[in-house]
Amino acid sequence: MNLRLFSLSLALPLALATAPAPAQGQAGGASTTQNQETSAAAATAAAIAGTEEAARAPLAPDSDLANDPENILLLDLSNGERVAIRLMPGWAPAHVERIKTLTRQGFYDGVVFHRVIDGFMAQTGDPTGTGRGGSPLPDLEAEFNQFPHLRGTVSMARAAEENSANSQFFIVFYPRFTLDRTYTNFGRVIANMAAVDAIQRGEPPANPTYVVQASIAADGKPQQLPQPQAPEQPAFTAESLSNSISQ
Repeated sequence: MNLRLFSLSLALPLALATAPAPAQGQAGGASTTQNQETSAAAATAAAIAGTEEAARAPLAPDSDLANDPENILLLDLSNGERVAIRLMPGWAPAHVERIKTLTRQGFYDGVVFHRVIDGFMAQTGDPTGTGRGGSPLPDLEAEFNQFPHLRGTVSMARAAEENSANSQFFIVFYPRFTLDRTYTNFGRVIANMAAVDAIQRGEPPANPTYVVQASIAADGKPQQLPQPQAPEQPAFTAESLSNSISQ
């Protein structure tokens, strides 16, 4: 699939309400009523199960960096800052596991923030820097949940197909509730959101901010800073060499 066709679009989705289908006549009334009651009971059971699952999931990320380091993603950015993100396996277990797997493979190291929209979000996770790329791993099934997209939310990018998330993710600058239940929310920034605010804007940015190193806090990797750029060397010409010799 050409993901660039959809640019892993994060444009504000329009919620379309669909009316229930009209009844198809009253033939076999008793059977129809029984089927409707069975369907209603199944829907009720599913709703209860979903409510119970939601009740077990934590409502807010733990902001204490000392707690559960296995579920803290650290991003060392090229602006010299380290960002801490609390991963929430109770919200989206498969997505959290994917992020941790790719992080430990070094997949995100050196990857730029290729799509950064002021007042909206900063997107990364594509090693090609084009918005079309991903990892060799299979795409993930959506894990949409009831947790809102607030400032600092980390959510998975995808193409138009709901089950097309792979490696790209985005960090929200300001609340975007129109993304709720449409993109998989799997974490939130718990330290140094100011460094996220400082990510260079653009689609793509002229001088993009990039991830120097991504790591899981439990692995204890020290912060990696960007390598200083070597100073530009003056260009030598035959004339400049001749002048230096004559002097």
